[in-house]
Amino acid sequence: MVDGSRTTDILGDMPIKQTVPFVVDAEGTGVAQRLVAAGEHEHVFSTDSLPSFGGEDAAPSPLSYLLGALTSCNQVTGSLVASGLGIEVGRWSFHIQGDLDPSVIAGGAEGNANFDKVAVQVSVETDATEEQFATFSSETERRCPVTQMFKRSGLAYTSDWKRLPLS
Repeated sequence: MVDGSRTTDILGDMPIKQTVPFVVDAEGTGVAQRLVAAGEHEHVFSTDSLPSFGGEDAAPSPLSYLLGALTSCNQVTGSLVASGLGIEVGRWSFHIQGDLDPSVIAGGAEGNANFDKVAVQVSVETDATEEQFATFSSETERRCPVTQMFKRSGLAYTSDWKRLPLS
C-alpha cells in the first residue's frame, strides 16, 4: 500500500515502486463510447467501430487509437531518450499497419483476438550520427511502454527507423 509516507511494502522488506496513475472513465451504448482521460486537464474523446463490427465509423476505432498510442508513445519516449543522449530531434513521421484477423472478435472463432502482425515505419529528423541513431531507436523501443506491450503480446512486430537530416 502506498500512503505517501511508506517507502517499503507492507512487510517492510521490498521498496515500493513509484507509479503514475493513468485513469480513463467511459460510457456508451452499442459500440460507441465517450471517454474522459483524467489529469491536470480532462481530455474527452470518442470511439466507434467500422460498420462491419456494428458501428457507424463516427469516430476512430479502439484499434486505431491503439496504433495511435504506439506512435505517440514512441515520440514521447524518444524525446526523453534524445535529451539523455544529447541529440536534437525535429519532425517525426510514422506509418503503422496492424493486420487483424476478425474471425475471433467478430465470429467467435478460437484463438487470439490480437493483431497478427504490426509493422512500424518511423522517420526522425535528427542531428544524431548513425551510431547515436542506432542507440536512440533501440533505446526508445526498449523504454516505450506501448511498444513493449505490443512486443510482449506475441504478435509479429517489426520496425524500421530512418534517420533524416535535421531541418
